[in-house]
Amino acid sequence: MTTRPTPFTLNISNAQISDLCNRLANTRLPDQTPGPKWQFGTDRSYMVDLIDYWRTSFDWRTQEAALNRFAQFKVALHGIDLHYLHIKGTGPKPTPLLLMHGWPGSVFEFLDMIPLLTDPAQFGGDPDQSFTIIAPSLPGFGLSFDPNQKRFGAYEMADCLVDLMVNVLGYDRFAVQGGDWGSFVASSIAMRHPDRLIGMHLNMLPLCPNPIAPEGATQDEAKYANEIVRWAHEETGYTWIQSTRPQTLAYGLTDSPVGLAAWIAEKFYVWTDHDGDVETAVKRDTMLANISLYWFTGAIGSSFWPYYERHHTQWTIPDESRISVPTGYAAFPAEIRRPPRSVAQKVYTNLQHWSIMPRGGHFAALEQPDALADDIKKFFNRLTT
Repeated sequence: MTTRPTPFTLNISNAQISDLCNRLANTRLPDQTPGPKWQFGTDRSYMVDLIDYWRTSFDWRTQEAALNRFAQFKVALHGIDLHYLHIKGTGPKPTPLLLMHGWPGSVFEFLDMIPLLTDPAQFGGDPDQSFTIIAPSLPGFGLSFDPNQKRFGAYEMADCLVDLMVNVLGYDRFAVQGGDWGSFVASSIAMRHPDRLIGMHLNMLPLCPNPIAPEGATQDEAKYANEIVRWAHEETGYTWIQSTRPQTLAYGLTDSPVGLAAWIAEKFYVWTDHDGDVETAVKRDTMLANISLYWFTGAIGSSFWPYYERHHTQWTIPDESRISVPTGYAAFPAEIRRPPRSVAQKVYTNLQHWSIMPRGGHFAALEQPDALADDIKKFFNRLTT
């Protein structure tokens, strides 16, 4: 375990890559449940094609090199070796931005978006709106995982990453951005360390989903409550197993790359904005890079822990909590939950920015990197000028 930041380069061994290909070649598939494709889970015909491509055509080394083009480090913090990207902005006074992924994501989500934020002038933007990006693999995820290490919930992640920003990197105040678990961690930082934050930008609002519309609810609030009912009925199977028996599920997904790919690919299909072809929203190679990182690191079981911790304690942002840090939100139309502003501002009491985005879903940095980067710049520009 490192004791100070050490440069890191990802290099998966040829033996690991060969083992993956051998496992893919020896896959035993289930039959397809009769009925519409994807209704019962990941479609078999899609998986057959994906497995063949993964085994015969996917180039891990290309994806590995894409990640290694960015400066990466590891540092010993809170009992683990924490992995992070640290890319200095090119403008006159870059804003330090802690950029956080979620599940089943990874730092691969951000590779297209990072240059848009660190060097906006390269893309015709304003150099005064540049950011220095710090993008960690969340503790317990991907390259921030080693077997048998301790597990982290959202609060523990928040404290660890504040320690990274302040005590390791020297950023006394900084901005945060996140979706999925990244939004929970960002909001936890805002609750626990508000004085450290310039502001917070989210592309998912981690509000406790309430299926009961309050008395006197507006039409939008009633619609949202109905959406929560459908979500709870049809889309929460993964959360229940990850929240109650994560160890049991981890055996299958750690041993079978196809099981892992089917578990993750379904989320890309259901949670992205497309008209039936998920790869119009997320490129196949990018999806497989993300899945492969989970496979090579063996981190899928550890990545379930935040679900278990949340299920067995309290919702990360309790009902009585109020977050006063300046907050911006990008509302993507295919996000998994879409609370109206009137609901959000009961918790985020300093909600200064609310953008209705024309396209995109849960994996906004992958699906719409330009739009998300523009919204991040727009929000933080109003706070730093």
